[in-house]
Amino acid sequence: MSQSTERITALDYARAWAIFGMMIVNYKLAMQAENDGAAWLRAIAGLFEGRASALFVILAGIGVSLMCAKARTSMDKELIRRNRNSLLRRSAFLLATGLLLLLLGWTADILHYYAVFMLIASALITVSDNKILGLCAGTLLLSQIFLLVFDYSKGWDSSFHTYLDFWTIHGFIRNLTLNGFHPIFPWACFFLIGMWIGRKRWMNRENQSKLLLYALSGTVILEVLSYLLIHLTSAVLDKDSASFLFSTKPMPPTLLYVLSSTCSSLSIIAISLLVVHTFRDSLLTKAIIRTGQLSLSHYIGHVIIGLGFLEALGFLENGNLAFAVTYACVYFAAAILFSYVWRTWMQRGPVELLMRKIT
Repeated sequence: MSQSTERITALDYARAWAIFGMMIVNYKLAMQAENDGAAWLRAIAGLFEGRASALFVILAGIGVSLMCAKARTSMDKELIRRNRNSLLRRSAFLLATGLLLLLLGWTADILHYYAVFMLIASALITVSDNKILGLCAGTLLLSQIFLLVFDYSKGWDSSFHTYLDFWTIHGFIRNLTLNGFHPIFPWACFFLIGMWIGRKRWMNRENQSKLLLYALSGTVILEVLSYLLIHLTSAVLDKDSASFLFSTKPMPPTLLYVLSSTCSSLSIIAISLLVVHTFRDSLLTKAIIRTGQLSLSHYIGHVIIGLGFLEALGFLENGNLAFAVTYACVYFAAAILFSYVWRTWMQRGPVELLMRKIT
């Protein structure tokens, strides 16, 4: 397996674990089980909140950079045009799919945000690395200003489960850009960081250990900094205000959350690179890679099939965290088995085939 192929399959490997984390978070949310269960189980399930989806978006940014690498380096106008049109068509497909999930009642959808990220990518194919980083920094800074200037809770009910005016023009735009589950400000930062990483040599074999060391160190430092800032400022601010400003939870998405989640995501990517290199002949590794290759199908499937099955049984919104986590694990195991069998006969997943045909 060449280094290039190994990097791509390692990204698929990481993407599978991102999907698994999103299953845990989304099933916990759908079953309204955030405050249920033993403290240790709540702590473990809480680790995935905002982290799995951040990893998913960073991987998307890396994928776009790798897809457009030839166009960017050659500056071939025809190739750039084709890449840009492909991204625009994918954006339209993801928007339509995301809106369908929203109409079906899945309010935590990420695909319609993902569509905007693809739209952004189409305009940045030939933009320099420094400008990508500058745009990321500017987006992050604006996001923090918006948190201070605007009412982050506007549109939400008291539980932060239902967005009351989502299907109005103002509500939809506000949710999309400022205070939805994955708003453009600051979630576009994850995509831009992914685009930047995809252009660099950090994923090359000689740099993988360094990437892991730096990313893990960054995660630890930022988490400790968050804890200290909340603890030290609680005497001056109230505890809720201190958490609002310095927490590393995804809602609200603070500066420390974005930086910490970026570091933890890069840690998972680095680990995935090392695992795929070391255990590339393992049956389990191959099966997980295939699962990542069907990530779009599994994302849609875990909502329509996974939650649809529970709703048909009348077991949705049961409030049981242990059940939510167990159900996510069982569904993911089934997804791995399905992916392995499907990829034995087909090159792409069901939804991936449809998107390929359309875009």
